[in-house]
Amino acid sequence: MSYLTLNPEGLQKVLETIGIENPEDVYSGIPETLLSSKDLDIPGPLDEEAVRSRFTFDSSNVVFAGGGVYRHHIPSIVNALSSRQEFYTAYTPYQPEISQGTLQAIFEYQSMLSGLTGMYASNASMYDGATALAEAALMAVRKKKVRRILYTRTINPSYRAVMMTYLRHIPDLELTEIPYDPLTGRADTDVLKEKTTGDAALFIQQPNFFGIIEPMEEIASIAQDAGFFGIAVSEAMSLGLLSPPGAYGPDVVVGDAQSFGNPVSAGGPLLGFLCTSKTHIRNMPGRIAGLTRDTSGRESFCLTLSTREQHIRREKATSNICTNQGLCALRAAIYLSAMGPEGLRKAATQCASGARHLMKGMEERGITPIFNGPVFNEFVVKMEETKQTAMIADGIVPGIPISRHYPEISDGLLVTVTEMNTKEDCACLMKHI
Repeated sequence: MSYLTLNPEGLQKVLETIGIENPEDVYSGIPETLLSSKDLDIPGPLDEEAVRSRFTFDSSNVVFAGGGVYRHHIPSIVNALSSRQEFYTAYTPYQPEISQGTLQAIFEYQSMLSGLTGMYASNASMYDGATALAEAALMAVRKKKVRRILYTRTINPSYRAVMMTYLRHIPDLELTEIPYDPLTGRADTDVLKEKTTGDAALFIQQPNFFGIIEPMEEIASIAQDAGFFGIAVSEAMSLGLLSPPGAYGPDVVVGDAQSFGNPVSAGGPLLGFLCTSKTHIRNMPGRIAGLTRDTSGRESFCLTLSTREQHIRREKATSNICTNQGLCALRAAIYLSAMGPEGLRKAATQCASGARHLMKGMEERGITPIFNGPVFNEFVVKMEETKQTAMIADGIVPGIPISRHYPEISDGLLVTVTEMNTKEDCACLMKHI
């Protein structure tokens, strides 16, 4: 759907351009006998998603899948602006003096991510949340005293796999997985206390892969004894409702911002982010676009920090990641600008309330979450594989199976609810249980 501005100033310019005073004059050439004087029987007003559904001829599946890639409402303005050729065809800003628009877009994105995470600075984006976590672990390794990486088993399995691929062959580096409490689904804080020492870096996901909200105050207290502390955010929409991760004093906050204005698109492209404290800003990978002034005192944008191997001597580079997700970051910046703080909070609240609505309905039908910890918008239930297969055949995706990654949870199903899931969707799922 195209984005059309409807503000009075824009309308007045249109009328002046075509030389009329009132919008009704557009129809002056049509005989009055052909004009209807009655109001059309049109329901409304409707939001964008409701209007889209009116014009969707093919019935879409009822989808409750998430686990790292999420369906969220994307305002029409995101597609309209990001598809402009000066953005869509723009490349890496090697020549800042002629790349001011691209640099400003990156700068705005960085500012918004820093504000949402509560951290000092954000880089210009990364491939995805998994590589962002891996790069954060490398940051920790570059901190001379860190020789052990502690990570919770409740971190997204894809994130963990990429991180271990990055770190597997680093000499004398120990990787330790922290288990979860089988009752709450939260990280086992007793094991965490036992393992956390000054030579260790600790990484935890909030909310975790099971959708559970971790006890961050307690974990932050434990993390004070660690040499490095990182928080991963897989569902960026949670930043609109939960306390900012930076409030817990981490060295880095990483994750994926695909939820901000980027479609699922069969699993990609994604939008990794890495935000850090002032202490580690020169140790972060990627680059930073900054705001400065030129010799005439005019505001201008530049690459303030660029520590990758294409810009400096290879042995001094902090990362071999050779690009940033510029177009995806632009879409995220437009999305956040359009939604604003209030809109983002409302969307996040709808996700959380929708999950509780579906949980209650499923419990009434005998399917309860296997963990009792508080959730944001995802939860884990047990559902026979045959039932899952039957639902998919009927056009319903009830969630994503997790037993492959967590064999101890047989028939485990991660169910995700976003603002895109209506009450009708929930009723449809519950009807097939």
